[in-house]
Amino acid sequence: MDDGFLMEVCVDSVESAVNAERGGAGRIELCAGLVEGGTTPSMGLLQVVKQCVRVPVFVMIRPRGGDFLYSDREVEVMKADIRLAKLHGADGLVFGALTEDGRIDTELCTALLAVCRPLPVTFHRAFDMVHDPLVALETLISLGFERVLTSGCDSSALEGLSLIKRLAEQCVTLGLFPPGGGITERNLQRILEGSTASEFHCSARSARDSGMKFRNPNVAMGASFSAPEYSIKVADVAKVRTLNAIAKNIL
Repeated sequence: MDDGFLMEVCVDSVESAVNAERGGAGRIELCAGLVEGGTTPSMGLLQVVKQCVRVPVFVMIRPRGGDFLYSDREVEVMKADIRLAKLHGADGLVFGALTEDGRIDTELCTALLAVCRPLPVTFHRAFDMVHDPLVALETLISLGFERVLTSGCDSSALEGLSLIKRLAEQCVTLGLFPPGGGITERNLQRILEGSTASEFHCSARSARDSGMKFRNPNVAMGASFSAPEYSIKVADVAKVRTLNAIAKNIL
């Protein structure tokens, strides 16, 4: 935060983590399954990333894609993943949980926060799926979350900018409201100026062609909507540096 802001980059590989740090990221959110919005990474990935970067690594705790209404068995998985992430060097945790009617699941969040402590915890973009964001904010403050990642309950942080600003104005006790979702070099200035944020969250990725020379066009390793097998998205050092430079000129 020496420059008055902090850029958090969400990554799903060692290469992306290294690139994010090289580009100037101040923190990494480590995930798997970015095509689903991020799920819990493997502990092997966490171990190697921690060996390769010096910036803090916050670990996503999300046992699957989809909604944020979890079964008892999924909760046990989340608790186990939190304990393992702490064991393998996580600097913070990221999770969110809702009730079926779109409210913060206070009972579950309280239980998970207890397992996370003393590490700091971010409530992720499950916040963007709540029924009443202003009420949800008060609940998260009372529970003790350090920050809330949000796109302002809209398709992108730019679209949700007015709500992000309103949330920040309503809350002076919660540390931060880093905007996240659809942040690019083209809209970062408007988002930071409009939200008065001192942190922001992005992936800053570019597609890189696979090194595979033999390719079977008849087989796909996932569902029809999944990413192409022979194109890999990684954090782009140049993009991270550009976003960093934009933020430095604003804040």
